[in-house]
Amino acid sequence: MVALQKVSMDLPIIDLDVFRTQARDSAEVQAECAKAANALISYGALVLHDSRVVEQENETFLDLLEDYFAQPADELRKDERPDFSYQIGVTLENTEKPKCAVDEPCLDVIRRLAPSERPLDITAHSPDPKCRFFWRMGKDAPYETQFPSLNAGNVTPEAPHIKERWAPAMDQWGTSMQNAVEGLTQMTAVGLGLPVDTFKDAGKYGPHLLAPTASDLVKYGEKDTILAGFHTDLNFLTIHGRSRYPGLHIWARNTGKRIAVKIPPGNYLLVQAGKQLEHITGGLIKAGFHEVVVNDKTVEVIDDRRARLPDRPLVRISSTFFWHLSSDHDLEPLPALAEQARAIRAQQFNLGKDEGEEKTYPPMKVGELVQDELKHIALMA
Repeated sequence: MVALQKVSMDLPIIDLDVFRTQARDSAEVQAECAKAANALISYGALVLHDSRVVEQENETFLDLLEDYFAQPADELRKDERPDFSYQIGVTLENTEKPKCAVDEPCLDVIRRLAPSERPLDITAHSPDPKCRFFWRMGKDAPYETQFPSLNAGNVTPEAPHIKERWAPAMDQWGTSMQNAVEGLTQMTAVGLGLPVDTFKDAGKYGPHLLAPTASDLVKYGEKDTILAGFHTDLNFLTIHGRSRYPGLHIWARNTGKRIAVKIPPGNYLLVQAGKQLEHITGGLIKAGFHEVVVNDKTVEVIDDRRARLPDRPLVRISSTFFWHLSSDHDLEPLPALAEQARAIRAQQFNLGKDEGEEKTYPPMKVGELVQDELKHIALMA
């Protein structure tokens, strides 16, 4: 039986190299897999070490995206695809709305946080001032999907100084993050007592997305500006490389402490649980709440980069990848995990930690969950 860990202000570090290089039945691998599963249960997040990750690939990616989002809005708008619910190409600022600004269960989560641990107030904040680009990394399914708008072909920007660099940089960094997160899906499955490829196979044809967000820090660089309001992600696992600007806060087990995320330099990535993982585990693992804001440390980096690199765009890029289950996969809680989820909920209640109203996870297609979430954040009619 799993149990919630005591929350620290430092996220657990999971070593994917142990899983990749040692025998699957070794004590070391089994222990590291259990540590990964327990980290997601307790925190909804972890730091992942993978020696295959090359930080220079992330730097190349960040340079490219800074240059892309420094273009005029009319140029960016050519890459919009609202008819595909913005699930490919660019989403411009002030389009996506944080669900938690009006969602009662989410507002209840905020109310149950200690005042000192609450996010910046989003009740009057809508929509987000961030932009985003979605570049699909998933494989086409050998069958006709019920959700074609979630599995559309890629959009490549046309500007000459962007176009020739685009696909090589996006695919190289996206592949590194995809390889890392798929390894973690296997570790998590083992740690939860499931066959190693349970989640990986369910996401074989998922519409995985390299999904950088961009915030114009010339326009939105004032302290306490909300760049991405308090929310959870709708996918299975989200993985991040290092951003050049601090400002990401996460909440442990949704009703715990606010943690200012720090990803160590080198071969490290941040991973967060999303709604699809919460659903398939029956709430044993909760989708992690997070926000991106301009805080004191963000302002320090803005001032530093403005002084050192006056010719570079002042744009905060998140180095983000959304890993999805296949859109046509039948999504419902795995019985053994749902039972453990109920035990964890009771354990929390006995410790005086009310997790709010119990959620239900009805059977549905993954694509149905995604479409429902997209409607809530104003990306799908």
